Amino acid sequence: MELLTKCPLFKGIDYEVISQLLNQIPYQVKKYEKDHMIAQSGEECRSLMIVLKGSVKGEMIDYSGKAIKIEDIEPPRPLAIAFLFGKNNTCPVNIVANKSVEILHIPKKSVVSMMQLNSAVLNNFMNIISSKTQFLSDKIRFLSFQTIRGKIAHYLLQQAGPVDGEILLSKSQEELANMFGVTRPSLGRALRELHNEGVIEAKGKSIKIANREALINQLKK
Repeated sequence: MELLTKCPLFKGIDYEVISQLLNQIPYQVKKYEKDHMIAQSGEECRSLMIVLKGSVKGEMIDYSGKAIKIEDIEPPRPLAIAFLFGKNNTCPVNIVANKSVEILHIPKKSVVSMMQLNSAVLNNFMNIISSKTQFLSDKIRFLSFQTIRGKIAHYLLQQAGPVDGEILLSKSQEELANMFGVTRPSLGRALRELHNEGVIEAKGKSIKIANREALINQLKK
């Protein structure tokens, strides 16, 4: 219950209240081993899932069969919560265990009951859906860039904001390559090209935008 107080769905709710809510509804805690497919893209979302232990990843499969990682999800975040309701309430991505995980499953009817019993749960649920919609919209815009250089430009401009200061990458090149849906050598080559052309100044995980106009032009190619 203490862990769930850190879950966005139960934000601002005391663990005793969470305990009382869960005592009034049916739920399950399931365990999955590494690489287990927890939910498949296109599968109906029948329950709200919250990661309690370990971590999972959301990934899409492109037409060539290559897996494109969307994001890693750590405890105690919910999974595909924005797709729990609606006419086509299917999981948008494959959800795969990065390691051994434990997941709390709350059936859809139980989620409705919690929202009726506690207005804070309802408010938190609506805020999560809004944030997820914004995230997915941005992700779709990112994937629309056809070239690696365009994806790099979009990512760096997003990280930098309006000021061309130093950007300290929080992800490795391998993680970025997975996020971009490209190979690590291809990503490294594109970064070197942008560096050699004076568009960016790259030094390890530190990158500085040297020519913002030239970087923006990469989005148009």
